[in-house]
Amino acid sequence: MTDVDRPGGGRPAGPLLLGVRHHGPGSARAVRAALEEARPGAVLIEGPPEADPLIPLAAEEDMRPPVALLAHAVDEPGRSAFWPLAEFSPEWVAIRWALEHGVPARFIDLPAAHTLAWGKAEGEDGKDGDDGTGGADGPGPGPGTAPGPGAAEGSRSGDDAAPDADVRVDPLGVLAGTAGYDDPERWWEDVVEHRGVGKGDALAPFTALEEAMTALRETYGSGGHDRDLVREAHMRLRIRAAQREFEDGVAVVCGAWHVPALRRRTTVAADRAVLKGLPKVRTDMTWVPWTNRRLSRMSGYGAGVDSPGWYGHLFGAPDRPVERWMTKVAGLLRDEDRIVSSAHVIEAVRLAGTLAAMRGRPLPGLGETTDAVRAVMCEGSDVPLALVHDRLVVGDVLGEVPATAPAVPLQRDLARIQRRLRLRPEAAERELELDLRRETDAGRSRLLHRLRLLGVAWGEPAASRGSTGTFRETWRLRWEPELSVRVAEAGVWGTTVRAAATARAEADAVAAQGLAEVTGLAERCLLAGLPGALPAVMRILADRAALDTDVGHLAQALPALVRSLRYGDVRGTDTAALAEVAAGLAERVFVGLPPACAGLDADAAEEMRGHLDAVHGAVGLLGDAPAPGHADLRARWQSVLRTLSARDTVPGVVRGRSVRLLLDGGELARDEAARLMGLVLSPGTPPADAAAWIEGFVGGGSGGGMLLVHDERLFGLVDAWLTGVPAEAFTDVLPLLRRTFSAYEAGVRRTLGELVRRGPGARGSTVAAGSGAPGFAPDLDTARADAVLPVVRLLLGPGGDDGEALGTGPQGAAR
Repeated sequence: MTDVDRPGGGRPAGPLLLGVRHHGPGSARAVRAALEEARPGAVLIEGPPEADPLIPLAAEEDMRPPVALLAHAVDEPGRSAFWPLAEFSPEWVAIRWALEHGVPARFIDLPAAHTLAWGKAEGEDGKDGDDGTGGADGPGPGPGTAPGPGAAEGSRSGDDAAPDADVRVDPLGVLAGTAGYDDPERWWEDVVEHRGVGKGDALAPFTALEEAMTALRETYGSGGHDRDLVREAHMRLRIRAAQREFEDGVAVVCGAWHVPALRRRTTVAADRAVLKGLPKVRTDMTWVPWTNRRLSRMSGYGAGVDSPGWYGHLFGAPDRPVERWMTKVAGLLRDEDRIVSSAHVIEAVRLAGTLAAMRGRPLPGLGETTDAVRAVMCEGSDVPLALVHDRLVVGDVLGEVPATAPAVPLQRDLARIQRRLRLRPEAAERELELDLRRETDAGRSRLLHRLRLLGVAWGEPAASRGSTGTFRETWRLRWEPELSVRVAEAGVWGTTVRAAATARAEADAVAAQGLAEVTGLAERCLLAGLPGALPAVMRILADRAALDTDVGHLAQALPALVRSLRYGDVRGTDTAALAEVAAGLAERVFVGLPPACAGLDADAAEEMRGHLDAVHGAVGLLGDAPAPGHADLRARWQSVLRTLSARDTVPGVVRGRSVRLLLDGGELARDEAARLMGLVLSPGTPPADAAAWIEGFVGGGSGGGMLLVHDERLFGLVDAWLTGVPAEAFTDVLPLLRRTFSAYEAGVRRTLGELVRRGPGARGSTVAAGSGAPGFAPDLDTARADAVLPVVRLLLGPGGDDGEALGTGPQGAAR
């Protein structure tokens, strides 16, 4: 079968149908050769016709694939679809060829307006739409959902992968199985990628592939891809219209699966009948950057390939692809401080060729090169091989689109801010350390926090390795293509990042269900530098706090509110109103906490202990600068803790925790703490209550293990109580004890075990004597402790790493 018939060199009798595999470098090379030989008057490409005005942008110098056409519903930006294109995609090669030769290029697939509306209708009817793999070119995700990595990247034909062979046919899988291959990728490499295009036979691969697909369509029909019948009817109409318009003939670049259907003769009326009554929505289209990872089938993209980085190398390498690939691998491994010499490269190339010959392959493929790299350069280890797969076989390339591409105003403002802050989007994950005392870093922090408020998760906060100071932040950044859709969605809130984040914060405050949500939102507004949103958020916060009588809710809300007060110094934000609300909230917690702690069961008591710790930390920060009109909050809080520690109706875990907080704050002497512990651990106390008290006092990962190591009196009391627990009660208290002591670090548990093994007399003193362990005096030697402060200042820098002065005397030495 021939694609065209040129009797006497006249006008072609039919369209030049070039059936391809999407993202196939072999198909891309063949398309370029066929277009050079045929020189058609127009190039028609499988894709949404709404993107025709965007085609000229592909010739821009700033356009660097991988990129994708993004279509989204105007009224529902979250309903979207992608059409990804790589440098080695046949469609991209066809577009570039047409632009370079001044030939019109047009898209002929079903319009995105129908594709997006089709998906919406199916979602509302509860029917099964596209499975998200791209196997049947289905719609984007359902209403209000984020575009999954393959949801409408499935705007690719069914000539690639299908999730279920019983329902949908995988054409390459069938052809590979017929040829005796168990791997469709390996079959495709052997028959297409490793086959050069000779002069004069540019159409030969398309002829052979069309014959194979014709046989498959005759056997399987639509192969379960029912939507393809509608798409193919639209493509036939567009081809007929182009043939009437261009006398020099047209070339059609589409998925090979569609070629038999496009070749089939049907009437115009029949095709129009298929398209009649399709739903429709208003859509916008633009170009967006894409990544190699999103081209990978592992991301869920059905029309993707397993190895986009490898295919890009095959397409771009002018000669000796295996040698050039091994050189790339060697360079990567050397950058990771692995010893790889030129001899390794030579031997790996030889081994790959030998493996290909043994396996009956015309040239080494990815499997052979991978096996050779593992054996020669990785010494049989899969650990460095995984790095090669991630960085080279898949790759982390991020495409670029020109600034002239259509974009919502919010996207343009974001791009402007990114350039000003020198914060370039990258596909590879990286960590960013920010010092908020620097203007540029503070601007970066505000941008990332504003984007998080808008649901654009470009960066995620991470734990800082160096400092816990409030002037430092660590972010983990990674730009994903679907974030472009998130930006389009967020465009409904405003035309600039700041205005949109402000409007979104105000709306979230109104919609917040709990008090803790509003306080968390206030904290995020301060982090994002949104003073315009704070009045509305604070008004709602004050109203909710006044009406909420649940002490647990108030205790949950207070820490976030107090944390926000720290940002006034670093970020220059006025937090006076915030301090007033926080102080009032703390007062209400102080009043309501004692009665709220009475009569709690075990689970509620554990939850209340968490609230106790949170409020204690918040009061420690708030007490440094209490709001005007409020008494010393720390003194009031110490009074609340004393009340809780002395009430028998309060659960043991809360009482024990209260005593520990008083002891750590210097409000309770160790002798008094030991006395209270002795009372609780007396024989008259039920073992379960005593175990709960111990858990509150020394549990929770709060340094209780070290307290027992260095305070022999407390250690002796716990040891004596534990050995005196009756056998019938020991089983009941064992889970509590195990939970308490399992939270200690391994070294602390080992030290406690040694102390138990030696016995109390081994340390040269008795419990009653109250002396410390060897090497420790009964009281703190402040003079010796103060002597180390100059060295500590030298290590931490001026003022300490967190900006806190290291004082002298007992408190400074304790720090």
